[in-house]
Amino acid sequence: MLSDIEIAQNAKLQPIQEIAAELELGPEDLELYGRYKAKVGPDVWERVKEHADGKLIYTTAITATAAGEGKTCTAIGLAQALGTLGKKTIACLREPSLGPTFGIKGGAAGGGYSQVVPMDDINLHFTGDIHAVTTAHNLLAAVIDNHIHHGNELNIHPKRVLWRRVMDMNDRQLRSIVVGMGGPGDGVMRETGFDISVASEIMAILCLAQDMDDLKARLGRMLVGYNRDKEPVYAKELGVIGSLAVLLKDALKPNLVQTLEGQPVFIHGGPFANIAHGNNSIIATRLGLKLADYVVTEGGFAADLGAEKFFNIVHGYSGLTPDVAVLVASVRALNMHGGAAREEVAKTNLDALAKGLSNLERHVLNLQKFGLPVVVAINQFPTDVEEELKLVKEACDRLGVRSAVSEVVAKGGQGGRKLAQTILEALDEDDSEFRPLYDWDLPFKEKLNILAKEIYGADGVAYTTKAEQDIAALVEMGHGNLPLCVAKTQHSLSDNPALKGAPTGWTLTVREVRASLGAGFLVPLTGEMMTMPGLPKVPAATKVDIEADGTIVGLS
Repeated sequence: MLSDIEIAQNAKLQPIQEIAAELELGPEDLELYGRYKAKVGPDVWERVKEHADGKLIYTTAITATAAGEGKTCTAIGLAQALGTLGKKTIACLREPSLGPTFGIKGGAAGGGYSQVVPMDDINLHFTGDIHAVTTAHNLLAAVIDNHIHHGNELNIHPKRVLWRRVMDMNDRQLRSIVVGMGGPGDGVMRETGFDISVASEIMAILCLAQDMDDLKARLGRMLVGYNRDKEPVYAKELGVIGSLAVLLKDALKPNLVQTLEGQPVFIHGGPFANIAHGNNSIIATRLGLKLADYVVTEGGFAADLGAEKFFNIVHGYSGLTPDVAVLVASVRALNMHGGAAREEVAKTNLDALAKGLSNLERHVLNLQKFGLPVVVAINQFPTDVEEELKLVKEACDRLGVRSAVSEVVAKGGQGGRKLAQTILEALDEDDSEFRPLYDWDLPFKEKLNILAKEIYGADGVAYTTKAEQDIAALVEMGHGNLPLCVAKTQHSLSDNPALKGAPTGWTLTVREVRASLGAGFLVPLTGEMMTMPGLPKVPAATKVDIEADGTIVGLS
C-alpha cells in the first residue's frame, strides 16, 4: 500500500468551486486559497439559517494508545461512505497543529484512502488560522507588558499576570521562562512561559464564538491578571480588542476542502482535547447542518475528553445536539489496554483483547449516560483475524450497542458502507434523548466530582492548596457557574497515563484551576498535564523533506 502522502499526491482533486456547488454555494460565497481550498464567508449563514438541520453524527474513540485507534480516518471514511450511498454529507474537522505534525503524529488529515486533501497543505500552514490565533494571543501579551512598562495605569501586579505566550510548536524549553531581563528599557523582569497555540484561550474562543460580535465580546472577557489590590484585570481594559478581532477576521471563516472521494469538508479551529475543549468550530458545524443532510464531526482523543467537552460545553453554548455517537476502536489498541506490549499488539492475543475490552465498555456506558444511541466502529487492521473481530462484536452485543467493521483506510468509502448503513439504522430506529451530564449551576466541586466518578471512574477528587485557592477566588468573582474543561492525560481514563483499560480505586488530583472566562469555562489541571508538549526522542520532523520538483515526502 502506498504511503498516506503518496495516496494524497496521486489523487485527482476537484476544483473547490465544484465541491462548493454541491452545497449550492456560488463563486461569490468563496474566498479562494489556491485551486483546492477556500473560506466561506458569513453571508452564507444569513441565507441558510432558516433551513432545517441535518443529522449530527459525533465520532469519538476509546482511550488513545500508541497502537492506533483511527478516529479521524473513520470520520473521514464515514463521510465518504455516506457519499457512496447517495447521502448529502459534510465532514467537520479540526485543523492539525504543527506541534504534533513535526512531533509524534506526522500529520492529522486521515490516512490511507480515507483522507482530506490537499493533505500537505492542511497539515502545514493551511490558510493561516493557527498563525492568526498565535499572533493575536502574543499581541495581547506584548500589550500587557508594554502597559506595565509605560506607567501601569491599571496597576497590574507583574507577579500576577496570567497571560502567557504561545507558539504552534512543541518546545519544552519554553514552558517556564523569565522575561524582561536586560536594561531599564527592556521591560519588567518576571516569570512566565509558553503554551502551544492550540491551547490558547483565543483558539477556544474562535471555536465557540457564533459571529464577530460574539468573538469580540468573548475576547474582552478574557482574564489576563490581577492588580495590586488583587482585583481582576480583563483584556478589554487594555483597549486592543479591535486589533485582536482584525487579526482574527479571516480565521473566523470556515475552510472548505474535500475528501479523496470528493465529499465537502469544513476544517476549522484546532483545540486539543487533553488541554482544551477539543472540537471544531460552532460556526462550521452549525453551517454544515444547514447545507447537508448529514454532518460527521469528531472530537479530540477519547470519549472522556473531546466528546464529554462537546456534550457539556459546546452544546451548552450552541445548542448543537448529536443524534448518534460513533465510538472507534481497534483490536490493536484494545490489546494494548489489555496489557500487550506496543511491539506485540499486532499478534493475536485473545486474553489481552478480552481484558482490554474493559476500556471499550467504559466508553460505551459513558456515552449512553448522555442519552445517545451508540455505534461501535471496529477499525480493521490487516493483521486482525476473524476470531478477534468476533470477540469485539460479541462484547458490543452484550452491551446492547450496534457495531460494524470498518475498512476505510484500505478501501475508502466502499470500506465504510456497512458502518454507514449501521449508523443510518441507528438514526432511523433510535430516538436520541440527549442530555448533558451536569447542570452548570452546580458548585464547582460537585461538577468535577460527577465527571471524576461518572466518566473517569475515580473514587473521588483531591485538591492541592493552590487548586483550593484558585477555586475560592473564582467562585468569589462569580464564575462558579461555568462548565469545566478538564486538562487530563489522553493516554488513560485516569490522570495517570500508565493506567490502561478501565482503572478503579484511584483519586483524581487537581493541582491548579485556570480561568478561561472569554471561552466560558474553568480549566482544572490534573495529574502532570502540560499545556506545552515536548518533542519525542525522534521527532517526525526528521522524516520530512522536499524534493527538487517541490514534492513533499515523509509527511504521514
